[in-house]
Amino acid sequence: MDNLPINSPEIFGDADQHDTAIGTTVLSLVDDAPAPNPARPRPAVKRLLQGDGANFIVFNFCPGQDLPDHKAAHPITVQCISGELDFECDGKRIPMKPGEIYHLRAYVPHAVYCPDQAPEENNILLLTMLTGERHQ
Repeated sequence: MDNLPINSPEIFGDADQHDTAIGTTVLSLVDDAPAPNPARPRPAVKRLLQGDGANFIVFNFCPGQDLPDHKAAHPITVQCISGELDFECDGKRIPMKPGEIYHLRAYVPHAVYCPDQAPEENNILLLTMLTGERHQ
């Protein structure tokens, strides 16, 4: 597992938004999620926010799509916002419940799957990459 891909915020493209001058940003994760694309093996992805200490990245899965084993260069949390998703870590595959948050340290191998019986749309995952970077 040492040769797994390692993701950093930049791999997900430019953020739609950055921290605001007043320090408050509001995101609608379902409305702001990218449109799903069933023609691809991987979910649609968009980096919504590059913020002070964290990046918010949202995925929209179609049934059968996955994020195979990989690692993150920073600590992360992943949360199922809606739909059906399975999270795999340490050889255990767990159905995610909307609202549950999984926290992982940097470089921990993990994967996410969208079951074949999941809804056709809005299988949405929020990835928060805890970069620790500070913006002035």
